[in-house]
Amino acid sequence: MIIWILISIIGIASLVWLGIAIVKSKPQAGEEVPIEIPDDCCGAHAVCERDSLLSKTDEIVYFDDEELDKLKGKGLESYTPADIDMLEHVFYTLREQDVAGWIRSLQLRNISLPSDLRDEALLIVSERRTGNQ
Repeated sequence: MIIWILISIIGIASLVWLGIAIVKSKPQAGEEVPIEIPDDCCGAHAVCERDSLLSKTDEIVYFDDEELDKLKGKGLESYTPADIDMLEHVFYTLREQDVAGWIRSLQLRNISLPSDLRDEALLIVSERRTGNQ
């Protein structure tokens, strides 16, 4: 009988200890959460390459926008309203953190952005850089 009481006390104490450990591992309100640094970040600068407009590689990354390849090498003056709508649709469905990568992808694919859309994209990239510092 005493053995069962001791086993019960040890079991309850273990559950209490486990609960306390879980609560302490979660960040509390106002507590700073450590920032995860991506594996591809060299650490030598405040902004990782994912927020940079310059690419270290020639690898083209698609953002579910393969249809834009038909604009490759096409001058801005020859864009149709449908072409601009297609670019705007892709841009406005991107996550903010993907904008810089998308611009790099367009540069590698020789696809030009209309000036108003380019200005808006550059503003987002600039705001992300300022916010990351």
